[in-house]
Amino acid sequence: MALKHFLVEVSPVHELLRHSTVREALLYKKLRRNKVKCSLCERRCVILPSNKGVCKTRLNIDGSLYTLVYGNLSAIESRPIEIKPFFHYWPGSTALTFSTWSCNFDCIWCQNHRLSKTAPNPANVGSYAPEKVVQMAKRFGDEGLCGSFQEPTLLTEWVLPLSKLAHKQELYGCYVSNGYMTTEALKLLKESGMDGLKIDVKGDKETYKKYCGGADVEKVWKKAREAKKMGFHVEIVNLIVTNVNDDEECLRWIIKKHLKAVGQETPLHFTRYYPAYKFHNPSTKVETLEKAYAMAKEAGVLYPYLGNVHGHKCENTYCPNCGEKLIQRRGYAIVQYKVTEDKKCPKCHRPVPIRGRHIRKWHLLI
Repeated sequence: MALKHFLVEVSPVHELLRHSTVREALLYKKLRRNKVKCSLCERRCVILPSNKGVCKTRLNIDGSLYTLVYGNLSAIESRPIEIKPFFHYWPGSTALTFSTWSCNFDCIWCQNHRLSKTAPNPANVGSYAPEKVVQMAKRFGDEGLCGSFQEPTLLTEWVLPLSKLAHKQELYGCYVSNGYMTTEALKLLKESGMDGLKIDVKGDKETYKKYCGGADVEKVWKKAREAKKMGFHVEIVNLIVTNVNDDEECLRWIIKKHLKAVGQETPLHFTRYYPAYKFHNPSTKVETLEKAYAMAKEAGVLYPYLGNVHGHKCENTYCPNCGEKLIQRRGYAIVQYKVTEDKKCPKCHRPVPIRGRHIRKWHLLI
């Protein structure tokens, strides 16, 4: 679904240029009659003068495109990497996690709707300096940085210098994303030092069309495939929503797409939905999640997981060769970790695809 114009009155637009969170965007093209075409995400909005794109964070001022969220953070806190969820990326670590405002999707069950459904107001905030955020991460004892809560792609102009600074300080960088950034944006992120990408797949084509603002799910799978080829560590999450994408046909489609796009060793998480925002269907049945897990295993996914069912055995990592329990989790904590230092199963010595080292400070949490 091509979204060409999203008209929003902004007055006076020139006053916004005085604010520290307003910077010229990196990825756009100038068009005739002072229009611009944004190339940050796959919406690729064509934006008229004095108007914003779909995400409400990009503004056309006199034929140039500006971001309204340079360092404009709506939240920042240390969180376990498993909560994202990343299960094969720096296990047991914490990431200083940040977000901005608004989103380029319109999911009606959004868990973070207070952030994703709120447009930024540059007049009311100042910009966080990338140097300050790196210092915060070091002071808090975090091992990395993560853009999350709402779509972090919208912060990319600010994240690029942040990621470069973090990389120099040996902090990892990752996004929790809907996977709708352009290839151009993805390349810039990789060049800045970022190497982790968790992508939320909402369902099949019909799910995106009806519930997510008309995005194209094929572009999401394409981005996951490109990220793997670029060297990102990728994990895929599918939120299974009751009576939306929980039927067997949809689940098989997602599993098939996963195997084709990112391969059998890429983790695939099936996450339990709870009613939120404007959607009130019942919570996902655990039996439905378990069925999806079994279907994925049968199809050849080596590392399927269940999410939002704390204490379930399918939160754990098992060796796909001998069945040894390699990582035992309880919620967002690791309570047992058996993967060897050279990232192999201790029993049969099969390699285990894990990025980064295990952080033992979380080893005994219960």
